Amino acid sequence: MKNNNILLLTLTLSILASCVKYEPIQVSSEDLHTSIDEVTEIMIHDIFSPPVASRIFAYPNIAAYEIIALQDNEYESLAGQLSDFTAIPKPTNFEFLNYELAAMVAHMELSKKLIFSEDRMEKLQDSLYGVWRKKNPEVFEKSKSYGLLVFDHVAAWMNTDNYNQTRTMPQFSVNTEDVSRWQPTPPAYMQGIEPHWNKIRPFVIDSAAQFKPVPPPPFSMEKGSDFYKELEEVYNISNEITSKGDSSEEVQIAQFWDCNPYVSVTRGHLMFATKKITPGAHWMGITKIASRKTNSTFSKTLYAYTKASIAMADAFISCWDEKYRSNLVRPETLINENIDPNWKPILQTPPFPEYTSGHSVVSGAASVALTDVFGDNFSFDDDTEVPYGLPIRSFTSFKQAADEAAISRMYGGIHYRAAVEVGVKQGRDLGHFVIKQLQMINENKMTTTN
Repeated sequence: MKNNNILLLTLTLSILASCVKYEPIQVSSEDLHTSIDEVTEIMIHDIFSPPVASRIFAYPNIAAYEIIALQDNEYESLAGQLSDFTAIPKPTNFEFLNYELAAMVAHMELSKKLIFSEDRMEKLQDSLYGVWRKKNPEVFEKSKSYGLLVFDHVAAWMNTDNYNQTRTMPQFSVNTEDVSRWQPTPPAYMQGIEPHWNKIRPFVIDSAAQFKPVPPPPFSMEKGSDFYKELEEVYNISNEITSKGDSSEEVQIAQFWDCNPYVSVTRGHLMFATKKITPGAHWMGITKIASRKTNSTFSKTLYAYTKASIAMADAFISCWDEKYRSNLVRPETLINENIDPNWKPILQTPPFPEYTSGHSVVSGAASVALTDVFGDNFSFDDDTEVPYGLPIRSFTSFKQAADEAAISRMYGGIHYRAAVEVGVKQGRDLGHFVIKQLQMINENKMTTTN
């Protein structure tokens, strides 16, 4: 009799378990935005340089995109298109697989691997995992397992990009005898950041030097020379716009696009850093704005983030290759030594050589990538800098935003005109190459809902 009761109880529990109705797990574009926003906040906290930050954005997006490309036949895999990148493992159990969830797992795990403050990323993971697991434990576990499998594959590829090797390479050697060469600038007089970034494996471009720009104007402190005219222009524009006060349009533009994670503040005997986003993070924010404005699906949002982050990562490699090749002195150094010892730029000069302008190159590349995704003349209100106390700025296109980002560096007193104008062209040329080389869209499968 006892055995019969046990058998009946077991049968009853089995029937009840089979009747449990789990909810479908919905993973949205907002979950992806949240993950990228959290990574951005962690990078601000951990103070990553702009080139390193671009790497942190690119790899997680690629991992997540590859999973979605398996499910959504409107998108093509990047295997064989990115340098040394092979196809991710295919799932073995399709029945219980949520591809968006797996993509988010891969994205967050790679992000966590690339930053320092892992505990902050784990809090976001725990929050999302708790919701998803509760809705459907079986789907969650299967999807998470597959996301981790893809994470391992992409992480192994990532670890061969020469980043780890560059961590042990020597610091940049400053040439103090040649006045044309870059010198550390006040107030912190930091060493040159990432002098070996051109040794990082590119994603799409053939080499760091593929988009080598024309050289800057020949260095000359002779009045009337092309170089001296550019130096004077920086000084004169700075004085002109500061005379209008902080509310002037040019000052606002300079501050809006500052995006310098190395700003040092001196108060008495104390020196501390104020933390800001990098230029790549600003363009990730613009990608989020465009995605929300178009009500983009999870797939298209990830596609936009991936294309933009790849273009920017290669843009940083290209730009940093030129920076340490030309090794050009900053305007602040020459103006203080030769024109006005009391002059200060509106923006704090970043700790690396002048030519070409990083903001210009990266913004040029990002604007081409986003135009390819969302179209020409895409107007948007950029609220990316609102958390840092700066007002919204409106643009009629990504190109207009990139042009403003470029000229902001001259308004800020930290770049000559050549670095800005040649830099944005360098970025756009690179961006057009990237979108031409990357076949991410299956045109025959595109739908109006994508």
